[in-house]
Amino acid sequence: MTANQRPRSAPDDRELRLWKAGWALAVTFAAAVLAAGSVFYSLVVLLDIREIDSTAKLDASTLVDLVKLSFGVVAGAGALVALVVAYRRQRVDEAGAHREATRLHAERFTAAVSQLGDNSPAVRLGGVHALVSLADDAPDHSLRQTCIDVLCAYVQLPYPPDPGDDPACQDEHHRYLALRKIRHTILRLIGDRYRRPETIHGSWQGFDLDLTDVTIDGDMNFTGAVFSGGTVSFTGAVFSGGTVSFDTASFCGGTVSFDRASFRGSTVSFSGAKCWVGEMSFRDALFSGGAVHFVDASFSGPGRLFSGLKVSFRGAVFSGGEVSFVNAQFVGCAESFVHTVFSGGTVHFSSTDFHGGKGFFRHAEFSGGRVSFDRTSFFGRESFVGTVFSGGEVSFSEAKGSAPDGLLVAVGTPVPATVTLPPTWLLPNP
Repeated sequence: MTANQRPRSAPDDRELRLWKAGWALAVTFAAAVLAAGSVFYSLVVLLDIREIDSTAKLDASTLVDLVKLSFGVVAGAGALVALVVAYRRQRVDEAGAHREATRLHAERFTAAVSQLGDNSPAVRLGGVHALVSLADDAPDHSLRQTCIDVLCAYVQLPYPPDPGDDPACQDEHHRYLALRKIRHTILRLIGDRYRRPETIHGSWQGFDLDLTDVTIDGDMNFTGAVFSGGTVSFTGAVFSGGTVSFDTASFCGGTVSFDRASFRGSTVSFSGAKCWVGEMSFRDALFSGGAVHFVDASFSGPGRLFSGLKVSFRGAVFSGGEVSFVNAQFVGCAESFVHTVFSGGTVHFSSTDFHGGKGFFRHAEFSGGRVSFDRTSFFGRESFVGTVFSGGEVSFSEAKGSAPDGLLVAVGTPVPATVTLPPTWLLPNP
């Protein structure tokens, strides 16, 4: 069950829908009589009993059998009553246990949140670990999601900038480092929980994760994590340092958003990641520094595929750093790199395969930096309609397949020295 689905009713909710004892016993007896009648009728048919001898007399043996049968019926009725009562008692006990667990959870939650607001960084750090432990032990999904939301809200809070190493600001600098340590601890613990298999205690897979507008300037490890549902948001996040790894992560449902995210100095890697369904979006993202890798990513099906999945870099800007899609495949994707701007840095699409999507590089702009489509395969009529080549270096060396729609028109004649095309694409059509 994913976190954005309605959770099953808690035991105390189910207790409110328990039938009255009289109704429960009546229904149980009726079901028992019906079952007994069905068994009796089946035996009559199987034994091929056609009629009952009306002339037979009631002897002592038959009378004893009837008495035994009567006592058996009474004992069976008593067993049914005991069964119904035991069932209701079990339900009531479960409801009581759930209420007690919820009460203890609320007490621990209040204490942990109070620690997060303490002036001492050490106490705050203790509150972080207490809240994470509380999320692991939460009695139901909604309470666990609440703990996750509070942790996310904490790292979303604004914090003062580093005052530097000036001796006059030493106390402020030390406090900044302490609070930064708390934020890094939260991010590390979040990554740990999403990497745990769903069957293991303390796994947060399938729950919503809201890191909107968060500054990530340290390491965060989602290697092997499973995003099986819910909404994961890095919308507007700033990756300014450290290493963030989604290597071999599985995206098999839900929505993952990096819309308007800024990649300035981190190394962010999706190498070997897998995705079958859902949406992954980098709309209006800014790649201005650091390195982002989608090397050998496998999206929707075996091999290196971006398919059956809405992968969008619509409006993204590549102005610096290095971004690699080496050995990736884009199959039937909508939007992809529509209105994307390549104005600096290095972007590798080397050995990438493009299959029958919509848009792809429609209305994209190549105005600076270096973009490599070397050894790229085009297996459909992928569109470069409306694309602008006004600067930078763009290479289609050793590209395979036919020239994409609109590419030759966009490049113009003669071909600029900054654009390299396969000789076969320049030959007139036979």
